Amino acid sequence: MQERKRDYYYKKAKEEKYRSRAAYKLLQAIEKYHFIKNGDVVVDLGTAPGGWVQAARKIVGNKGFVLGVDLKPIEPFPDRNVRTIIGDISEEETLQQILEFLTRKANVVISDVSPNISGIWEIDHARQIDLAQQALEIALKTLESSGNFFVKVFQGDMLDDFVEKMKEHFEVMKVIKPKASRAKSSEIFLLGMGLKDVAH
Repeated sequence: MQERKRDYYYKKAKEEKYRSRAAYKLLQAIEKYHFIKNGDVVVDLGTAPGGWVQAARKIVGNKGFVLGVDLKPIEPFPDRNVRTIIGDISEEETLQQILEFLTRKANVVISDVSPNISGIWEIDHARQIDLAQQALEIALKTLESSGNFFVKVFQGDMLDDFVEKMKEHFEVMKVIKPKASRAKSSEIFLLGMGLKDVAH
């Protein structure tokens, strides 16, 4: 807790009214790669408590739309162009709900989904890759052609295969470690830009 109190981004989030310090990970990545723009439709997987939704809403402005999805209920947002749904990203029903909410294909899908951490490295890594895989499936079904996908993963031996899979679907593939991500954390983010127009 002391470490968190001292944490620069934790304090900054409190001051700037973001629901979590994770907002800065997304904002820093967007600042560098510009993969979310004003007016975009964004789907945020693993929304709770909502820091990424707030960050995405800030970028898309009034003309954009942000849809948050999480297993847990999310405290409502005041913005008219933000909606949230409770759902499990591994279930077909959740994908259907997402598609019903979107007025048009998404420009960007972002995923900060995490497993319940067991502390056993191999298990946590495998679960995280599995969740990233499920997020990718949703991205492939909801993104417009040339859309972008930003996803959290943990470093480990299954990562390379997942990176290769993303390369199959996106024109540009980046591995990102935002400054706001703690140095000792094994989390990194993968960014696929420009969904290829291939038959899935």
